[in-house]
Amino acid sequence: MGPTEKLYDRDAYLTSFCAEVLACEEHGHALRCALSATAFYPEGGGQPADHGALGGARVVDVHEENGVVWHTVTAPLRVGETVQGDIDWARRFDHMQQHTGEHILSGVVHELYGGENVGFGISADGVRIDFSVPLTDEMLETVERTANEAVQRDEAVTAEWPGPMQLACLSYRSKKALEGPVRIVTAGSSDVCACCGTHVARTGEVGLVKIVSAQSYKGGTRLTVACGMRALADYRLRQTSVHEISALLSAKPDEVSGAVRRLLEQNAALHAQLAAAENARFAAEARACRAGRPALRVCEGLSGDSVRRFAAALADVCGLAAVLCRREADFTYAVCGTGAPELAKKLNAALNGRGGGRGELAQGSAACGEAEARAFFAAEGFDA
Repeated sequence: MGPTEKLYDRDAYLTSFCAEVLACEEHGHALRCALSATAFYPEGGGQPADHGALGGARVVDVHEENGVVWHTVTAPLRVGETVQGDIDWARRFDHMQQHTGEHILSGVVHELYGGENVGFGISADGVRIDFSVPLTDEMLETVERTANEAVQRDEAVTAEWPGPMQLACLSYRSKKALEGPVRIVTAGSSDVCACCGTHVARTGEVGLVKIVSAQSYKGGTRLTVACGMRALADYRLRQTSVHEISALLSAKPDEVSGAVRRLLEQNAALHAQLAAAENARFAAEARACRAGRPALRVCEGLSGDSVRRFAAALADVCGLAAVLCRREADFTYAVCGTGAPELAKKLNAALNGRGGGRGELAQGSAACGEAEARAFFAAEGFDA
């Protein structure tokens, strides 16, 4: 069986075609078929496969092996028959927008900052692009603005197969050295790149390029990007969140950050007041303990930090102290004082616990009953 004629290479906007079924076979737990020609793009180059229909079967995945494009289908197709293929156009065009937007961004980063695109992938969750150089917030703002200026210029996006001599004289991006025929995609004046994917015909069809997030990654920068309708969906999501927060805080949408900041400051002040009141109560509890005698307290409604501070206050008087705080299904615990980590190990073994520590502090949780816990600490010499 010879290589499949790749109709998507010639026309990314082709959504319906007819071709002969050359093979249909079981492949693992699925069925796959090969055609004389196809407009279904196979997964590759960071771009997911097209979906759609072939005859009465759905196409749920597409891969290429040794020049043959294999379609994973939900029903068998008869070898020798001619079938009609229909591409899921919404999915295809989304991938075209994302992929072309990636070309524009990559070309801009390469031109402005010498950064190489070292990783790319389109998924349902987002478009990931990894660049080889660190990019600051100011640099990313410039990149995003420049990329959208390229979109607004509405320049032609072309795909060509230059001959060897022409290719040798051409400056283009490529993640690896290539041999044989090379497909070159030119995204207006922004980018020239070796690429096998599908792209829009003009940069204006990308609609919008939005950098959603950025993080340091392996010495460079990892971006999450949304283009076209994905960018609009992201904007709507964020707008909805801002308006909901605005209503909750009784603040105008452009004032929510200041309102949240004031709320956090108020919350921090209240936490400090609560901690001071707790510390006074913990100190009073400690004064009631017998000096030098290990003490246990069982309580509820305290945070992990409060449990630790309670145990530390008791240990200042008792030398060794443990605090257990009830939760729905278990206890959190803190042990403070000399030998705390060793005692925690015994506790974990006896009371189905998890946790540990070092020095004079150990913390964790124990899935046991209160009576069982008190019996354990009594056996260890605690006032329980």
